[in-house]
Amino acid sequence: MPNERVLPAYRILDSRSLLALLADLENVRAILGGRTGDWQIREVGDGNLNLVFIVEGADGSVCVKQALPYVRAAGPSWPMSPERAYFENSYYFAVAPYVGALIPKIHHYDPELYCIVMERLSPHIILRHGLIAGRRYSHLARDIGEYIARASFYTSDFARPFERKLDGVALFAANKPLIRITVDLIFTDPYFVSARNRHTSPQLDELVSSLRCDAPLRVAAARFGQKFLSESQALIHGDLHSGSVMVAENDSRVIDPEFAFYGPIGFDLGAFFGNLLLNWYSQPGHSTADDDRVAYQEWILQQAKIFWETFRARFLALWREDAKGDAFPAPMFCTPGDGAALQSARSGFLDSLFADMLGFGACKMIRRILGFAHVIDFECIQDAARRADCEASALAMAHLLLTHPEQFHSVEDVIGAVPRMVRRA
Repeated sequence: MPNERVLPAYRILDSRSLLALLADLENVRAILGGRTGDWQIREVGDGNLNLVFIVEGADGSVCVKQALPYVRAAGPSWPMSPERAYFENSYYFAVAPYVGALIPKIHHYDPELYCIVMERLSPHIILRHGLIAGRRYSHLARDIGEYIARASFYTSDFARPFERKLDGVALFAANKPLIRITVDLIFTDPYFVSARNRHTSPQLDELVSSLRCDAPLRVAAARFGQKFLSESQALIHGDLHSGSVMVAENDSRVIDPEFAFYGPIGFDLGAFFGNLLLNWYSQPGHSTADDDRVAYQEWILQQAKIFWETFRARFLALWREDAKGDAFPAPMFCTPGDGAALQSARSGFLDSLFADMLGFGACKMIRRILGFAHVIDFECIQDAARRADCEASALAMAHLLLTHPEQFHSVEDVIGAVPRMVRRA
């Protein structure tokens, strides 16, 4: 377990101290090759929390991620324990046996410096950047659906004895600072006036005021906040949006799991699904005279469908083939008449995950427009009026998902509703 404070040996890395650290790691020296003095180091982090370095040698390269003792996007005025690196490394260790090459290879973890040396993913880019650029990735939706199915099933009560699962619950329950960020920034702050909130103003002022006065919306968001805190279904990534996936043409990797803890499976599903919808609504802001992005929007909705269907099919297959946990134990269902009842129970559970995906996805959409830490899908749209129209459309869809869940029984229902929520300028 991590300490409750920053260790005395902790220091924020720079090029010189990072070079000295890596030079002492035999396996990393072998990857980089050449003379240590010739290694090239550059800091490339563009996220909200951490330092990220790329180190290049004569033979290869690595990525080094260090947790800072504060939120990078806010600076030292928002202290944050760097112990989140411990939980990120622990998450990678926990899911690696089940997800294979869908995560980067970990070369080294330093518990005093709270830094991870990992495989450098190249020619990969952050998925969010690729979606904004209108690029298509043929394996993406299936990869991430497969990933969440495997990572969540094998850390759930369906696959492991409750004693082993509770050991994991206890370990990740100490990730309190990151869980607090989620509770505050996703389920609380966006729904009232908070110093950390911002939105496109004045264009969205009236809409934002209306949403914050909408009691049914706030009740629905609060219910999902309660679900987030009370349902320890599986080990979840905790922040699986399009900025936490790196992609190449035929390869997808999940990164940045420092928010990991045992929570509702639908939260990871909703993070990815909701960010696909955010990107769909941002596309008019990225259109040009040569490309209206309409065909690309169709592709995004196809990926949303493939993502959910892949997850559902894989999770059900794992439940049929590899259920060794204490939930729905096999000896309870061994008579000829049990099959139909068990299949009905399995389908009902997946239906509940679908509903959770939509609700959590809607909460994620709202926080990225009304709260802290917006997404560049919208932020890079220079025309404020155009950006506001895109954001208003996304908010309308999120509102519908949260306040009228009875309208959505299938992923096709969602896909059909997405274009109907577009705000016409």
